[in-house]
Amino acid sequence: MIDSMLRYLEGVPAFLSYFAVGAGLVVLFCLVYVRLTPHAEFALIKENKPAAAIAFGGALIGFALPLHAAISHAVSLLDCVLWGVVALIVQLFAFFVVRLVVSDLPGRIARDERAAGIFSAAVAITVGLLNSASMSY
Repeated sequence: MIDSMLRYLEGVPAFLSYFAVGAGLVVLFCLVYVRLTPHAEFALIKENKPAAAIAFGGALIGFALPLHAAISHAVSLLDCVLWGVVALIVQLFAFFVVRLVVSDLPGRIARDERAAGIFSAAVAITVGLLNSASMSY
């Protein structure tokens, strides 16, 4: 009984390593995303602007989906980090594409136009799903 419990606990260091890398990549994504988008997500969220929360939440989910795939399929922590960075770049690219399609997207989100926030979130999640499915190496 003790031996089997110890065998289960052997995976804890790997779990903690991948969890820390994943959490670090999420923090990095948040920092990069809020710096590259022209509207102040956290300030808008503090002002209770749902469009900003919806758009930013969708971007987070859109990033977390391929990050999940990167962690699940990684052969090493470095491999996980590299695919996490790919996911970050793809998600940022998705925002800039939506910005080209939706005129004045940052201004519309800042003005709390929910349709813009919802569309931005939907695209981010869709791109995240495609990105995640593509990480089937």
